[in-house]
Amino acid sequence: MNNQKTPQTPDTNVKRLDQSELSLAVRSFLSTLDVNGETRLPQRAYLAVRHAIRHLQLPPGQTVLEREMAEILGMSRTPVRESLVRLETEGWVRLIPRRGFIVAPLVADDLQQIYEVVEALDGVAGRLATGRATQEELNQLEHLIEEQEKALERNDLLAWTDLDDQFHNFIVDLAQNPRLRGIVDSQSDQLYRARLYTIGLRPKPTRSVIEHKAILSVMRAGEPDAVRTMLQSHRYRARNEILEALRSMPPLPEEKR
Repeated sequence: MNNQKTPQTPDTNVKRLDQSELSLAVRSFLSTLDVNGETRLPQRAYLAVRHAIRHLQLPPGQTVLEREMAEILGMSRTPVRESLVRLETEGWVRLIPRRGFIVAPLVADDLQQIYEVVEALDGVAGRLATGRATQEELNQLEHLIEEQEKALERNDLLAWTDLDDQFHNFIVDLAQNPRLRGIVDSQSDQLYRARLYTIGLRPKPTRSVIEHKAILSVMRAGEPDAVRTMLQSHRYRARNEILEALRSMPPLPEEKR
């Protein structure tokens, strides 16, 4: 019996938006904004919808109606509309004439371009982090790898994907370069969405854990150039797996209802 915890793999069936499930997820996320003191409605709407897209609660191709989202978010349509326009400029949604907004599909050629940039930046981050990370911080990376192994033992690929994201982001943090951090942040959410979207269609990521251990070992040895090369190679391999999975999927309908 296969009990893997994976996101739903895409299909070509036309489905309505599951408002009850989305409402629960959105309310949970909005509660974190309450704690952080974010009260501006357009910003709350923007962050909530983007979070739902990132985590596939609004999957690629899904129609996003202002009226439905306003009900889910508990606000008027005006801030929702503002948030969707902003998300359109950032490439998260598309406006289809006479039909409304849909969640932007994941396009293999676009992702390849993003990966080409992130591969290089990951290498730079690893090189810088090797000379700047403390032993305690390297131990935190090791802890993330241990948690990845536990997630794979449970066949919890959702948890593994989140931990994988934490591992790479922490290395960028350890580089201590705010400009590098900003550039990576502008692309990392799309890559996370792609990894989550294809995780059930790719080989079980045991090889990634092995590579993470090797990267950490070389960081501990203080070999920055080797770390850069290994991180770039690691991203390159993962990128090829993701692009192959995306290109094997049937095209999405223009919208889902």
